[in-house]
Amino acid sequence: MAKIFIYPNNSLILSDLVKRFGHEPLTTMNAVGKRVRDSGLDSPPINITAEDPYKGLKYAAIEVPSGVRGRMSLLDPLIEAAEAVIIVEDSFVAFGCMGCNRTNELLKLILRSKKIPIIEVKYPKTDEETREFVYNIRKFLTELEGGDEQ
Repeated sequence: MAKIFIYPNNSLILSDLVKRFGHEPLTTMNAVGKRVRDSGLDSPPINITAEDPYKGLKYAAIEVPSGVRGRMSLLDPLIEAAEAVIIVEDSFVAFGCMGCNRTNELLKLILRSKKIPIIEVKYPKTDEETREFVYNIRKFLTELEGGDEQ
């Protein structure tokens, strides 16, 4: 079982697909959920700890907008745990404010530089592209375990 970082990291469909093949999806939803349920937070409703700003500085300089550093501090445990990555390019959910966009670009750069297995696929727009999309991800997940495609 591998820990798979999913980008865009709020994709419930990819999260379900990763689980179906016996892997653990690493998603923002899980990271946020853990923070909401964690009773050790010092400053609700902000939901940060004193160490969080330092985690963000690990990836981005102090001059970078705080939203980028904040997002990176949230994603840090997921990035560190990632053993493989699925990146979906041109997805509709990969847009947002400038902080979101800069975070997305930084995140993809960091994940690509980790030297772990990675698959990059285009967001499907037709039924045929969707079948190929799922097939390629399935093949990637199966090969991670050293298994054969069926």
